[in-house]
Amino acid sequence: MKSNKILNIIIAFIAIIGAFLFVRIFMSDADLETDVDAQNSVISPLIHYSTFLFYAAVVISVGLSLWTIVKNPENLKKMLMSLAALGVLLLIAYFVADDNVVYDAAGKIQPGGEAGSLKNKWVGTGIWYSMILGAIASFFFVFDLVKGLIKS
Repeated sequence: MKSNKILNIIIAFIAIIGAFLFVRIFMSDADLETDVDAQNSVISPLIHYSTFLFYAAVVISVGLSLWTIVKNPENLKKMLMSLAALGVLLLIAYFVADDNVVYDAAGKIQPGGEAGSLKNKWVGTGIWYSMILGAIASFFFVFDLVKGLIKS
């Protein structure tokens, strides 16, 4: 119970700082669209604070995940199997992806979009990887939905 209270105090403190930085933007008398100094003095602290919170969340998430693996090593096998499955899906997406030339609206080749470009290949890989994972997620969503309807 005590750790919950401490966590709530930390969350409230983070929220108060964020709210203060956000309210500062509305209290600013300067024209924030054109005045660069006003942007740097009012908006930049909020952006830096948000960036810090994002990095802190990533570090804490990865740290707690690693701590859980250290505390419970039998889950390491499951994690490695899952990573291997994701790696296989990434390889499939890489081999399915194309590296064709990329044209802009005027019909000219985009800079870096030449045929055979590694950028094109990885962008295509990302698209295919997302589609494969989305299809798998959709399948399991429908499967779970049908299973729930059958049990009812």
